[in-house]
Amino acid sequence: MMTRMNRVLATLAPLLLAGSAGAQKKPFTVVEATIPEIQAALQSKRTTSRELVTQYLTRIATYDRMLHSLVTVNPKALVEADERDRERAAGRVRGPLHGIPIALKDNIHTTDMPTTGGALAFADLTPPYEATLTKNLRDAGAIIIAKTTLIELANWVAGAPTAMSAYNAVAGFGFNPYDPRRDPRPSGDGRAVLSPGGSSSGAGTAASFWAANVGSDTGGSITQPSNQAMLVGVRPTIGRISRYGVIPITADHDTAGPMTRSVMDAAILMGVLESAAPDPNDVATKTCTPPANRDYTKFLKRDALKGARIGIPRAFYYDRVSLPGEERPRGGLNAEQQKVMAEAIEIMKQQGAVIVDPVEIPSFVEKDPKRNFLLWPYCSGAEQAKGKDEGCSVNFKYGMKRDFNSWLASLGAAAPVKTLTELREWNQAHAKAGAIRYGQSRLDISDEMDLEADRARNESDVRKDQLLSRTNGIDAVLQANRLDAILTPAASGADLAARAGYPLIVVPFGMVPNGAPSGPPGGAQQRPGFPAGFDPKPSPFGIGLTGTACSEPRLMGIAYAFEQATKRRVPPPSTP
Repeated sequence: MMTRMNRVLATLAPLLLAGSAGAQKKPFTVVEATIPEIQAALQSKRTTSRELVTQYLTRIATYDRMLHSLVTVNPKALVEADERDRERAAGRVRGPLHGIPIALKDNIHTTDMPTTGGALAFADLTPPYEATLTKNLRDAGAIIIAKTTLIELANWVAGAPTAMSAYNAVAGFGFNPYDPRRDPRPSGDGRAVLSPGGSSSGAGTAASFWAANVGSDTGGSITQPSNQAMLVGVRPTIGRISRYGVIPITADHDTAGPMTRSVMDAAILMGVLESAAPDPNDVATKTCTPPANRDYTKFLKRDALKGARIGIPRAFYYDRVSLPGEERPRGGLNAEQQKVMAEAIEIMKQQGAVIVDPVEIPSFVEKDPKRNFLLWPYCSGAEQAKGKDEGCSVNFKYGMKRDFNSWLASLGAAAPVKTLTELREWNQAHAKAGAIRYGQSRLDISDEMDLEADRARNESDVRKDQLLSRTNGIDAVLQANRLDAILTPAASGADLAARAGYPLIVVPFGMVPNGAPSGPPGGAQQRPGFPAGFDPKPSPFGIGLTGTACSEPRLMGIAYAFEQATKRRVPPPSTP
């Protein structure tokens, strides 16, 4: 089997030769270029789609050896660019992404490239149908330039006791462009010293390998990697974007969404990803009504923070909290993180926001342990197998078996395995080839679920999930304080928003020491165990905005106003 890099280089070499053959001196550069800037350059003939693709491919060839940000490059990228250029010359512009390269997470179906999910069993899978969102992108003129790396099967292969970190069996480890080095400690297994987040990857967008990318999110897999790569990440309301053709974990929480370098880019991409009408292949797409013309950009106003009511949920997110039955408090921020968030709050005040501080999320401060959100995780590891799962929601592991088996059936003859059981057996048979370096505890606890016998338990747990995350969670705190949004540090609001199925937007803002323990700001502290002389680079640390179902227009407006008032995104120095 070819190594990932050899495979990528084998694809890139002829593309770069073909691209450079007709390329001229390019006054326009793709580095940090926004979608509106690219649109304007194409319209004014400062550049062409061929030139864009050639520049992006050159950057991939130059820097991706360091980042491992992708699994597959589209071998027809230049052919598609030429087609988009001819259409533009003929006066046909398909939509707002015409001729603009976009990358997809490698669990989103394309029929002209493999969709591997990072799993060896699917390394050669080319699905028989494309995802609805892929069709929407192509209809808007986008060029799908590459498939981005991910934690294998969206991080539902290996949980405790041997969890993965930004790894899949097809492409190996992914790295963070803000510190693209391996962890130097003797106990390291080759993973990144600065986490790139997961399960999606934002490294390629941060490094200007393409204009933007599409991630998927079940429990934080858009917002976490976006925060780690100084990107704007949007986890939409469940159903805003069709999940048809996206390898699932559980339909109760899965969604796709934008990962971009600006809020404007996220708004443009969001409008393309969302279908104009409900998708008959995804019933959840009836949940929200798209804005007129699917245009989210009209909500982006510099003064959108004026009068906006923003709540600060101090318990757990900012301050440590003692939970019933536990000796050690949980959560809270260290001094450096507190300083970043205090500045963000002050800027919002200066922009006219009404800051309600503090506000309480009822399920976070609930004294009854059975009604406390923080004491009700989803079952995710070997220690939460059947018979040991009374204290966690079975929805992720139950939904994985239900929805993954349905997805495999949808592939027909193209499916390399027919059931989750067969995948686990295939992995065991190919363990020496690296199929399950970290085991497959999450697949194991999913496969032992009985879809009929455990149906009532799953339905009960879903009701409890929604009670704690929605009724006594996000909706309760918003309604009690008449809030537009709650403000959470970095991507820490991911679990609550994901369990509710509600939107969360992360916006770049600051930097904090990588793994520094609590202490006075500016202290020369290092995470325990780093070798003497090793200098860990700072970690991006943004802000998160969470709202109720279908509140993306309002959240995007607030996010845009904050972004325009701060403009703190810094390009990664490793990929100039």
